[in-house]
This record gives sequence, structure tokens and C-alpha cells, in this order.
Amino acid sequence: MKKFIALGAVCLIFTGCFGYHIGPVKPNYLHDVHAIAIPTFQNKTLLPQIEVLVTDTVIKQFHQDGTYKIANENNSDAVLKGEITNITRAPARSLRGNVLATTEFNLVMRVRYKLVARNGSDLMPSAEVAGTTSFFVGSDLNQDERQALPLAAEELATNLVTQVSEGW
Repeated sequence: MKKFIALGAVCLIFTGCFGYHIGPVKPNYLHDVHAIAIPTFQNKTLLPQIEVLVTDTVIKQFHQDGTYKIANENNSDAVLKGEITNITRAPARSLRGNVLATTEFNLVMRVRYKLVARNGSDLMPSAEVAGTTSFFVGSDLNQDERQALPLAAEELATNLVTQVSEGW
């Protein structure tokens, strides 16, 4: 009797692990994609030279995620094409005695991207992702905003890589 109980417990333990995978779990429609090329994103905003910062941040996030390798276009299975569509800042907090003077801004960066196979067919529909941060204003608003851009780019890259890696 004890042998049957032990055998039943062992069977339950091992059947509970069927279908479990160790490592990254890709979306079903991207199961053949192992390496992605990421050319420099296009910049549709008025901020100069922001495209390199955003592209590098996305590449670093793909490295950190580990689901896909980063390769050049000749050695990749897919190409991630992106364009920075919008960077906006909105006042979040004003001075106590002067509501026209802003002390804190919210910064939002938006990117539209598409994952394309090497033959040019779409692997997933075009999507948009955003990254946000806030920053306090000191003596130079432009410099303060420039220092906040990498933080918004990091959040944007995390959201983009999550959407591509998990398929949502």
C-alpha cells in the first residue's frame, strides 16, 4: 500500500512539470527568430541626435533580456525598425506662490516600431511604446530636460523589449 502511495506521489510530481521550459519563452509566431538587427531609429522630432541614444538603449535592453541575439542585418532573422515620433514635456508642479513658474516637468518619449523578416514581410503588426520620467527644473531647463532623456529612453526600451519578447 505504501508503495502505491509513493508511486502515485512520484507520478504527480513529474506530471506537474510537463510543458515547462527553462529559459526564454518566445511568442509562437516568432519561434524561428533567434537574432534581430536593430538599425538606428529614425528621428521625427525636433531634438537632434536623440536617435542614437534611443537605439543604443534598446540594444542594451535586448542584451539584458537575453531572448534574442543582436546581429547585423546580414546575419539576423529579423529587423526591428523604429522611429521616434514624439517627445513632449508637460508641467507637473508649480511654485507655491506663482502658478505660472514650473518646478517639475513630466517627459514622455514615444516610438513606433515594426519587426520585419529579412524578406520584408511583417512578423508582427506595427506598435507604439512610450517611456516617461519626471525632472525638476534648475537654472537651465534645456540642460535638465537633456539629462532626463536617458531615463525616459530606458523605460521605453524596457517596454519595447517586453512587448517583442513576450508577444504583447
